[in-house]
Amino acid sequence: MTGRVLEIEDFSLIFETGGAPVRALRNVTLSVPQREIVGIVGESGSGKSTLALAVIGLLAANARILSGQVIFDGRDLLTLDEDAMRSIRGKRIAMVFQDPMTSLNPVRTVGQQMLDIQHHDRESGTEVKRRKAAEALARVGIPDAAQQLDNYIFQFSGGMRQRIAIAMGMMQKPEVLVADEVTTALDVTLESQILYLLRELRDEIGCSILFISHNLGAVAEICDRVVVLYAGELVEQGLIADIFANPRHPYTRALIACDPARIPEATRELPVIAGDVPNLAAIPKGCIFATRCSWARDICAVEAPPMVETEPGHFARCHFAKAGPQQ
Repeated sequence: MTGRVLEIEDFSLIFETGGAPVRALRNVTLSVPQREIVGIVGESGSGKSTLALAVIGLLAANARILSGQVIFDGRDLLTLDEDAMRSIRGKRIAMVFQDPMTSLNPVRTVGQQMLDIQHHDRESGTEVKRRKAAEALARVGIPDAAQQLDNYIFQFSGGMRQRIAIAMGMMQKPEVLVADEVTTALDVTLESQILYLLRELRDEIGCSILFISHNLGAVAEICDRVVVLYAGELVEQGLIADIFANPRHPYTRALIACDPARIPEATRELPVIAGDVPNLAAIPKGCIFATRCSWARDICAVEAPPMVETEPGHFARCHFAKAGPQQ
């Protein structure tokens, strides 16, 4: 690791509702090293996308940050006004969303939208910007790229749409790319192509990638490190090989056990984690995972576990992270 391009420190956030506030993220701390791909995994509702939106300053109006910092280039992004964030968003920190049909404008051509992205470039003319846009499309595998600039997003297949979204995210050569479930809607062949493309672009541009996914296979294939979120808390993090070979939190173990790729025989019933995610408007006193955990003991119901370093660079938030459950 040569340095950290993005650091999230002790970050907590709630969503104001008509009733009790939803404590969506609590004391999350992680870093994204230079030129590395960091995966964030967890069930739906764990806070993955909320964390990504906080990084680029696109949180919902009812979100309220309670504590923490998001440090980029020596500045806390959470303290910047919208004009300052606009100078960073898209150019230095870019984001690719899960569904291009909802994140891209269906009534403007691809070329018009790619020119909009280049609003930071006040010196180049329209033709130069169109050439840069065509080059970006060609780089991600769009055939006849110059002609495709005049088409609309609905005229492309799902895989091509995602390639276009990636081209838009990468064409300004950002220092950080946030990829939020970018392979979820794709079949396995297209998924593999997109993962390969992201790795190639990372190497060419020299950027870091925050890769958010529920697909453990994709995370294992592309990421250098992985962060595991559960119900708004960071429960484990470390190098990808360490986490998958020797998970130290029971939630991580359960997630890996539920990966369909690890099931040796055909079956009609896939493994699941028993129970439900707790109500984030009423956080339990002890361990957030205790009611679903096979390791749970009396202490888990009354005392929140600390984050423990089980091996160098491998951390888990569990009372029994080092030795396993007490008998």
